[in-house]
Amino acid sequence: MAGKKVFFTHKAPEPKGPYSQAVIHDGLLYISGQVPVDPATGELVRGTIEEETEAVLNNIKIITEEAGADMDCVLRVTCLLADIHDFQRFNAIYEKYFSQYPPARTTFQAGKLPLDVQVEMDAIVALPPRKPRFTRPQGGRQPRDK
Repeated sequence: MAGKKVFFTHKAPEPKGPYSQAVIHDGLLYISGQVPVDPATGELVRGTIEEETEAVLNNIKIITEEAGADMDCVLRVTCLLADIHDFQRFNAIYEKYFSQYPPARTTFQAGKLPLDVQVEMDAIVALPPRKPRFTRPQGGRQPRDK
């Protein structure tokens, strides 16, 4: 597909299967499903739904920021919960990561998730336009923005 670019950062967990950490196309960043993995150790975060949700959202935040955006640029999130009864506790953490204008979202109970985690999320993020970077020609003057 023309214009599709694979995006990867070492600051977030590496994919453990045949998929990209994220893909950029037409100014959008598509982040693959994130599970609660500590990016520093590569180990699963095992704990409460709150702890696992925090780990997942932290990974989404890292990937988003490394791509040049922030959490206000997140357009859509798909949330998979192993148990929908955790919905309110999940939401208590989720809402801390977004401003007063949260992204569109779908949340549903998926039953058993990979690696027996309690939560998995993917996201679509709008990337801000990049400002052109000027380089100074040898012996020349720096161009000015007009």
